[in-house]
Amino acid sequence: ILAIQCNYFIIPQNVLQMNVTNNNYADPNNLMFEEIKILGLLQEPVSVTVLQNNAVQNSSHNITYNPVDKVALIRGLQLELGKSYSLRWMLGTSVNEKYDCHPGPNASKEKCEQFGCIWTEDTSNLGVPYCYYNGPDNAYSVADVKYTSSGVTANLTFNKSNLKAYEKSTLPISTLRLEVKYHKNHMLQFKIYDYANERYEVPVPLNLPESPESTVENRLYDVRVQNTPFGIQVRRRSTGTVIWDSQLPTFTFSDMFIQISTRLASQYLYGFGETEHTTFRRDMNWHTWGMFTRDQPPGYKLNSYGFQPFYMGLEEDGNAHGVLLLNSNAMDVTFQPTPALTYRTTGGILDFYMVLGPTPELVVQEYTALVGRPVMPPYWALGFQLCRYGYENDTEIAKLVEAMKAARIPYDVQYADIDYMERQLDFTLNPHFSGLPSLINKIQEEGMRFILILDPAISGNETDYPAFTRGLEKDVFIKWPNTNDIIFAKVWPDLPNVEVNDTLDWETQVELYRAYVAFPDFFRNSTAEWWTREITEVYTNPQNASKSLKFDGLWIDMNEPASFVNGAVGGCRNQQLNFPPYVPQLGSRSEGLVFKTLCMEGQQYLPDGSPVSHYNVHNLYGWAQIKPTLDALRNITKERGIVVTRSTYPSSGKWSGHWLGDNTAAWNQLDKSIIGMSTQHITNLFHTGADICGFFGDSEYELCARWMELGAFYPYSRNHNGKGAKRQDPVAWNSTFEEISRKVLNTRYTLLPYLYTLMYEANAHGSTVVRPLLHEFVEDKRTWEIYRQFLWGPALLISPVLEQGAVEVNAYLPNARWYDYHTGDYIGFRGQFRNLSSPLEHINLHIRGGYILAQQSPANTTFYSRKNPLALTVALNDSQLAEGQLYWDDGVRIDAYEDGVYLLTSFTANQNILEIKVLHHGYADPNNLKFTQIKILGVTSNVQEVMVSQNGEAIQSPHVVSYDNQKQVLEIAQLELELGKDYTLQWS
Repeated sequence: ILAIQCNYFIIPQNVLQMNVTNNNYADPNNLMFEEIKILGLLQEPVSVTVLQNNAVQNSSHNITYNPVDKVALIRGLQLELGKSYSLRWMLGTSVNEKYDCHPGPNASKEKCEQFGCIWTEDTSNLGVPYCYYNGPDNAYSVADVKYTSSGVTANLTFNKSNLKAYEKSTLPISTLRLEVKYHKNHMLQFKIYDYANERYEVPVPLNLPESPESTVENRLYDVRVQNTPFGIQVRRRSTGTVIWDSQLPTFTFSDMFIQISTRLASQYLYGFGETEHTTFRRDMNWHTWGMFTRDQPPGYKLNSYGFQPFYMGLEEDGNAHGVLLLNSNAMDVTFQPTPALTYRTTGGILDFYMVLGPTPELVVQEYTALVGRPVMPPYWALGFQLCRYGYENDTEIAKLVEAMKAARIPYDVQYADIDYMERQLDFTLNPHFSGLPSLINKIQEEGMRFILILDPAISGNETDYPAFTRGLEKDVFIKWPNTNDIIFAKVWPDLPNVEVNDTLDWETQVELYRAYVAFPDFFRNSTAEWWTREITEVYTNPQNASKSLKFDGLWIDMNEPASFVNGAVGGCRNQQLNFPPYVPQLGSRSEGLVFKTLCMEGQQYLPDGSPVSHYNVHNLYGWAQIKPTLDALRNITKERGIVVTRSTYPSSGKWSGHWLGDNTAAWNQLDKSIIGMSTQHITNLFHTGADICGFFGDSEYELCARWMELGAFYPYSRNHNGKGAKRQDPVAWNSTFEEISRKVLNTRYTLLPYLYTLMYEANAHGSTVVRPLLHEFVEDKRTWEIYRQFLWGPALLISPVLEQGAVEVNAYLPNARWYDYHTGDYIGFRGQFRNLSSPLEHINLHIRGGYILAQQSPANTTFYSRKNPLALTVALNDSQLAEGQLYWDDGVRIDAYEDGVYLLTSFTANQNILEIKVLHHGYADPNNLKFTQIKILGVTSNVQEVMVSQNGEAIQSPHVVSYDNQKQVLEIAQLELELGKDYTLQWS
């Protein structure tokens, strides 16, 4: 027989044997094996050696490895058919596949090897772990996997014998269950918990269907549970892209340390918080970010006020997905360039929710459908707001109000910080502010609103302080476990009868002057009742009606909760909870979890009476305070009102707005505020902004002017200042500064109907208000990195100056037709970066073709601007089309949208026709509002006349038409189109 017969077999030592067993034919084509593919290889082959007769052969092959599919490909071989060879490969761990096996502090070779891991000191790559897992295995395998039409269940078994390395609290649990639920076609949940022992689970309700609603045919995803080692793989069905793959060596689940890693679909990841970042996209190059709510001003790698374990990931083709880990324990997340991320948390369970978009905007809509849509603020809360810490008395505030009025600078809301309280005690009035009640009444009569601050900590050192004594009666304060003793810390309240010397250092002041304070447990129903009563008595003072403070909103601060002593006066009692076996990578990591907050053993009680330790619910403290505060506010004022909170958790935005905390008057804070605002928008906190002009330090003229221009486009637009810093409000500088502020705030107020409509769309549908460019132009990869510009909704592009001394801005105009907002000019380029002129008094704004913006003439306050004539700007796209909407209600009614007490109008332009159509007619405005002006951009041919009709019949209209041939702008003035009626306009 003229044939070649070969046997190919792999023996366990990673060798491929190619043996010729019969050789009496030579092929004339000199055939060679050039490529070998090895399937199911769990680890990367870092080198391959070719041998013939045990002699190493020269071979210029290359190796690629796909860790997701576990496939190795060896290319460029020249193995002649008819000869015997053996191929040997070394399995190893390439740099990007190193997962940290010793993430705690003080890693050492000895400890690393105790864990069964490998120690290699690689100084060439900053951030690469020295201690990493030896191979792909984790300690768990899978049994009893059951796939059904609505999900998957499986049991996970711990199968490692090396237990010497574990402490009791980090000993892996061997009774784990995996539950995967296909809730909706675009949303699934996977949960890993201990089926034999009940563990703490986050008591935050999510909007989930009672039973899964997805169907096999229409699901956007497929799920596979991998067996040895255990992993979960989620693929997007339409593209095959793997968007979650946790078959990695890191998985472990113990009482106080839970870790899971996943490969990512790309390097493009957004979200997680609350921490300050230098770009909108997360840096995947070996960075770890801690999450634990803390009174921590924004700073690099410092865990700050909020806790947001949610991210949005982009896939290479522009599809997007989102992932929430519903866990509230202290946590950190490591990003590595694999790309992969590793979660480490200190308790609870793993409870993941994934939404599949597929667009970035749909990801946010699906996520807010899950956690709750953002709150609808009252109309006045979109006005400009002023605040500072350090007002001396109410006269100072009264003078500021008058100066702002005299300068005709739009301004709706004034605040009082803790200065208004007597010795910083909640629910009291400082004698220096005895005129505040009448000042609040006066400014409210002039159409303004007033917001007061409240802190959670309540002084226990007073002889006559109802807030504390009634709190004791209602048993609202957090106590030491198994005792009746309150945990006392120190925050702002001062002791009675002390003269504060503020030249002393901070620690000494805290020791000498600060009172012992108790922290209310806001989970308890009794606390909500107590809190409501205390707030009610500020609004309507039962002892002295003239001391009543008729606030319109409440600002809740220090609710991480913050403390000026670590843990408690005299220290904490449970070392293991305050310094758990793994302290995540937080700021001041060596100080443990108690740094600037309460002892972790503090005993709290959920509404159903079940006990929880502060260790588990610390990150929910602010979350738990928000709803009782909003309920109290609405109950008292009978209006929508606003609550502005410092500490947040997923779903906080259902009830509150948020400011980005105690920033600094510095140029580098401008773009960071856009990043912070955009990141909060990926969560459900849409009524957000930074302290305009900066909180810490003295602002300076140019910085503050540029910040006023940027801040005029924060949804929550407030200039706020720290104690001891010089004034920075718009009337603190000079007449030119006043003119800059007046001009940009008049622009904001003109656009408020559009902004209010975006807020409605956020509240009703979860659409973003501040919108990163990638949400509208995800097909353009350049937008994936842009964070120094942002959109309001789909239609208004904001390109602020963020650098000192700059008189132009390098702005990217994506692929659409854009018009200059200020002039109406079509700018004539797209898909490019351009330097745009931007003198100090100017901010670049562009309207996107295809959209219609509703506007209203501005005024000093929204109380008056809401009575003014309406207008439309119609920006036609390349096809001469445009559309828009206006949502309108009374601006203050609670649940106006839910109760149908609103007006919704659509605007549609097509060629030379504009249709105004009422979609929902549940509200009639008492001011008989009319559209008096319509400006149409991009009208390509000369217009002589405009006809107005109703129900197909032309009607009399006193309007005036002007057409600018140069700019291609048609203006129709002196119209009288009543809000709430349908009209058609046709131009010819």
